[in-house]
Amino acid sequence: MSTLVVCVDRANDIGRTADVETPVVGWEAVRALVTDVGLADPEDSHVNSLLEALRVTRQLRDEDEDAEVAVVSGGGDSVVGVDRAVAAQMDQLIEQYDPDSAVVVLDSAQDERLVPIVESRVPVDAVDRVVVRQARDLESTYYLLKQFLADEELRQAVLVPIGVALLVFPAILAAQGPAVAIASLTAAIGVFLLYKGYGLDEHAADLPAQVRDALYSGQVSLITYVVAAGLALIGVFFGALGVSSLSFAERGYLIPAMRFTHDAVPWLAMAALVASAGRLLDEAIREDRIRNSYLNLPFGVIGLGLVVRGFSGYFLEVAELVDPLVVPTLELGPVTVEQFALAPSHRLALYVVSGIVVSFVGVQVATTVAGGRIEEVEEVEEVDRPEEATE
Repeated sequence: MSTLVVCVDRANDIGRTADVETPVVGWEAVRALVTDVGLADPEDSHVNSLLEALRVTRQLRDEDEDAEVAVVSGGGDSVVGVDRAVAAQMDQLIEQYDPDSAVVVLDSAQDERLVPIVESRVPVDAVDRVVVRQARDLESTYYLLKQFLADEELRQAVLVPIGVALLVFPAILAAQGPAVAIASLTAAIGVFLLYKGYGLDEHAADLPAQVRDALYSGQVSLITYVVAAGLALIGVFFGALGVSSLSFAERGYLIPAMRFTHDAVPWLAMAALVASAGRLLDEAIREDRIRNSYLNLPFGVIGLGLVVRGFSGYFLEVAELVDPLVVPTLELGPVTVEQFALAPSHRLALYVVSGIVVSFVGVQVATTVAGGRIEEVEEVEEVDRPEEATE
């Protein structure tokens, strides 16, 4: 059994510090790399992760196991480029050494994001996280603060927002009072934490490259997304216009919210349909096949829009803010149904049932299309088998 002990460095600190190109493979090469990194920056924690990779390799070899040590690191201007560089280096190592499994050595949460990339290419038996022990005294605290202030990425992520908040807070405090100032500061901190917690900064960094690639490749979804954004703005406008005629003092907050939802849902559903249609066309053009999830999406959007509009219309009709739904006179052969108005509960039931029916139709369409493709694939396989037997 062969095992690849790989030390990962997502930020390419090792490569920049030692001025080497990765991947670095082999016991002697990695040991020399430890010396180069340690001499260039003795305080770098990657020295410990490199030594841990060597220690794990030696332990595996002592157990009569074929083990090889390697170092891979990211490269590129974007998050996608960094991860793709690591993926390419892993492909190179796997092609050269063909390991049965891997042990990943890392020293930070940022490096841990590379574990799925390694797992997608070779089974990972263990993930070794290196934590450097530090003395818990005042000098160590000062040292950590100094290291923190020397890290440009951490300074921008922590100190800049705190500085902006401290500058804006006195201005709001003087203009609007303490309540508004504290509420604004708390809201800003909450937005920043959500922004960092969900990794929106990484998506924002990748957005220009994605838009550029979409423009160069001629993706239909880029245009449909812009149209969908315009339709969504129209929906928000009509929703706000409907709410503007209501008095919150008299109606409270539930009825205006239902009014906004009732007026905005058709436009928002239309925006979702346009966006999903663009994604559907891109999928069909690029891969010449469409996944069931993309086929179900338009029907799911219509069904959800019907259900939400039905519930919001029910509340508004009970509050006498919308007219009842009137069914016109119907003539079905000898049978004539006179015009009548639906009760609020009947109107709600009609919308809900319509939404469920549309969803079931979407599932049936997706199943039918997928089943047809499966039958085509089976027919092609049956035609190919006699030829293979003849050969």
